[in-house]
Amino acid sequence: MRVLVVTAVAAEAGAAAAGESAVLPGGYALTRGPVLDAVVAGVGPAAAAAATATALTAAGPGAYGLVVSAGIGGGFVPHAPVGSLVVADAIVAADLGADTPEGFLPVDELGFGRSVHHPPAALSARIAEVLGAAHAPVLTVSTVTGTAERAAALARRHPRAAAEAMEGFGVAEAAAVHGLPVVEIRAVSNAVGPRDRSAWRIGEALDALRGAFRRLTPVLAKEQP
Repeated sequence: MRVLVVTAVAAEAGAAAAGESAVLPGGYALTRGPVLDAVVAGVGPAAAAAATATALTAAGPGAYGLVVSAGIGGGFVPHAPVGSLVVADAIVAADLGADTPEGFLPVDELGFGRSVHHPPAALSARIAEVLGAAHAPVLTVSTVTGTAERAAALARRHPRAAAEAMEGFGVAEAAAVHGLPVVEIRAVSNAVGPRDRSAWRIGEALDALRGAFRRLTPVLAKEQP
């Protein structure tokens, strides 16, 4: 099974795949590997959706059997410490909705769409087992959490959430339009909470991501689309 991996930045794509380089319509950089192709989408759910849709359209129907949103992200303590891996069992648009006097309402409760995508349960569980990763919700946000108050609010609304990132839901939306399953994998570089760049471990997280794809690629190669 060929897999499209979507990352925000080139360093994440390089951790996921190695091979020939190409440029897609729109200027998106794509790395073509034996099993995995990795596209650099840019930051945020809108950029991720646009790049994913472009890559899938350019490749044509049947080119890929799976789409993976991957990269580094913040981890919710104590579920996902720095350096650990998280595989999503739900991809949640955590700030897509409305604030009300009674609290936050997700967009689906407003009747305007959906706020959750569910990766294939058996596949995501198997990937989590192979990687020794937490298997839990990953939140997609447009604004990275930088305060203890917001971290606590997210944890209250999503008590099982293990990680926060900025692209997964956008990737999932585009994959769904093309009728493809999606998985999200995050390597934790920092704790979700007060913004403290001195505590970030980006290099450690990228190493964890690289190791994850080294172990995962043979597994995905054997999967049937």
